[in-house]
Amino acid sequence: MNQSFQELIKHKFPDLSRGQKKVAEFLVNFMEKGSLYTAGQIGKEAGVSETTVIRLAYALGLNGFSDLQELMRKEWISSAESKEAANKHAADSAAEEKKPFSEWLSPVDEKDLSQAVDALIKSDQVYIAGFRESHTAAYWLYYKMNQLRNHVLLSFPTGFLLETLCNLTSESAVVVFSLPRYTKEALEVAQQAKKQGAKVIAITDRRLSPVGQIADITLLAGTTEHILSLLALSQIVISSMQKRDEKTAGKRQEHLEKLYAEQGIFLE
Repeated sequence: MNQSFQELIKHKFPDLSRGQKKVAEFLVNFMEKGSLYTAGQIGKEAGVSETTVIRLAYALGLNGFSDLQELMRKEWISSAESKEAANKHAADSAAEEKKPFSEWLSPVDEKDLSQAVDALIKSDQVYIAGFRESHTAAYWLYYKMNQLRNHVLLSFPTGFLLETLCNLTSESAVVVFSLPRYTKEALEVAQQAKKQGAKVIAITDRRLSPVGQIADITLLAGTTEHILSLLALSQIVISSMQKRDEKTAGKRQEHLEKLYAEQGIFLE
């Protein structure tokens, strides 16, 4: 089987029973426990029976609970290694930016971050969507990304134009902020972007959130009770883009500085 554990869960999640979904959510959020606990222990933690845990394995197309646990164990080990690398990356490339936000920033998965940055750099256009409370973070990311590359678009605080989404292509990237309480607009943007063939990057609180379920790449925010968690994660994305594509970003920023000077935008 070529699918990773989390990819398999996301693919099968809509078809699972309510009890199986509870187990799936628990395993995604606590992969270390899932890799080490017995089926009975997992069931107790998830609030379901041991039988439900075992049935989940079969519902995922596996031969049994042992196969499910082995799949989890491999991904957990890989994830632990990625997080260790992510911490080093964050310290090297964005330590100064992260300092004010460290209280709200959870460890960034290096693989997910790398894939997201690669998509944002190579895409023909980037559409950033954030609605209601999430719009503040979406606008900040939009403003900063415009300093690094061209063709960056932003949703409205309470909606979006289908005429804009119509221009998305298979080479486009769409960033969707989706946090509790989840808005229907965020899910609709993600769904429409998928229909257009664009790559969807979700910035959300859990991998199995409504947008997380259909996203190609998911970046997890820390605590969702503070806007700084979104800004901190967005800053890591911007810092990583700037470092990865330093030449292009540098040329654009140099051109912007000339325009700022000509217009007298800044006093100093």
